Amino acid sequence: MPIKHSRIAGTGAYLPPRRLTNQDLAHQLASQGIETSDEWIVSRTGIRARHFAEPHVGSSDLGLLAAQRALEAAGLQATDIDLIICATSTPDMVFPSTACLIQQKLGIRGCAAFDVQAVCSGFVYALTVADAMIRTGSARRALVIGAEVFSRLLDFSDRTTCVLFGDGAGAMVLEASQQAGIVASRLHADGQQAGMLCAPGTVSGGAILGDPTVKMDGPGVFKLAVTALEQVANEVLQAAGRDASCIDWLVPHQANLRIMQSTARKLQVPDDRMIVTLDEHGNTSAASVPLAFDQAVRDGRIQRGQTVLLEGVGGGFTWGAVLVDY
Repeated sequence: MPIKHSRIAGTGAYLPPRRLTNQDLAHQLASQGIETSDEWIVSRTGIRARHFAEPHVGSSDLGLLAAQRALEAAGLQATDIDLIICATSTPDMVFPSTACLIQQKLGIRGCAAFDVQAVCSGFVYALTVADAMIRTGSARRALVIGAEVFSRLLDFSDRTTCVLFGDGAGAMVLEASQQAGIVASRLHADGQQAGMLCAPGTVSGGAILGDPTVKMDGPGVFKLAVTALEQVANEVLQAAGRDASCIDWLVPHQANLRIMQSTARKLQVPDDRMIVTLDEHGNTSAASVPLAFDQAVRDGRIQRGQTVLLEGVGGGFTWGAVLVDY
């Protein structure tokens, strides 16, 4: 029988042990003459804490641990995997890809491995690519990872951005199946908005060219994100031949609570049906959606047989959504 679906067989996540509350960060910034507070951060973002990796820890290290937990949940070995896609904006090195480094650390070889760079939409992009490869028979079991050490890109003299981000990794194992799985997905980008959210630096002649720290037009991002997420959600539902009443859980990119709540209201999804990890994780970019999904699976909220809408929006400007019958 032809393959009809790519099914989520298992999920995993990992957060580095170092947890910084808003008070911790405010104290750190005060020593540099930058004023902020728990109240200021929470009222504007909904974030209360985030995790930072230690200097020697890279995205591949975080991604490896999330991947191993996803494989365990799926009841599979690393040798069962024939595709690895890692979504990251913070690779360990210029090349090889973080996916290849994770492959090495898993002790396997031969299967395709590559990175996807769509910033905070990265995991949704990677999941869509893996789904397409499984549906066409190019792979049977894919390891899809979102891993970030975004703390390395922060300018700690800019309180409007440095309070937003954290580090972490999440992963899913997709497998070819006749059972329910990914129903529909849609991806978009608008490169005309590249300057709205960017880290405009690169490596040249062994030195940093430009400024590799995060720059953001907050109000502009808010306006674009709210509009884009509503539109792409409706596109995916239309592609699936369904309406928003089918959504049991909404798992949005964890960037800003007001953006998330606005999206939920437009889709008429109650707040208690939206997975929120932003308060404890901060914005972990490409890792945020799989981190939130895994937490909700493991605490029993997301269960087999339910329908979940995943959404991401990020620098590029990129956005996308995936509808899943879990």
